[in-house]
Amino acid sequence: LDPAGRWHNVDEARRLLVELVHFPLPIVAAVNGPAVGLGASFLAFSDFVVMADSAFIADPHISVGLVCGDGGVAWPLHLGLLRAKEILLLGGRIGAEEAKAIGMANRVVPRNEVVAEATAIAHRLAAHPAGALQDTKRALNMYLESSLAGPVGHSLMTERYSMASDEH
Repeated sequence: LDPAGRWHNVDEARRLLVELVHFPLPIVAAVNGPAVGLGASFLAFSDFVVMADSAFIADPHISVGLVCGDGGVAWPLHLGLLRAKEILLLGGRIGAEEAKAIGMANRVVPRNEVVAEATAIAHRLAAHPAGALQDTKRALNMYLESSLAGPVGHSLMTERYSMASDEH
């Protein structure tokens, strides 16, 4: 992409993450395949994650010479700093069972049950009083919002520059 296109793509990623944080209704992600890069970021900003047992999460930014942008730098909120560093700096894949064990997924089910399980969770959420649910989500998402202003914002800015680097 040309420089303007790179800036536009990163701005779009930032806008998506901001919208996820501010969206008033719970977001239930149903993952039935690879969640890579921005897809992995989407999961970090979702409220519930249901993964197929064959699905995986990965953020390969560093391996292709890019600064880890998007939501990968929000992973410490789910995993702890050392575990997030291990995965992001070494660039490995996180299988579904491991994702659940380390706090990146809520449920792991067979692939043919992912949508049904995610829908069941959505119905359970919808049965709760809307105001209490939405305000609780807003309060919890303040952790993610602070990461948007700090580490995620920084990584998105530096990712833009790394797109034009010799390493990439």
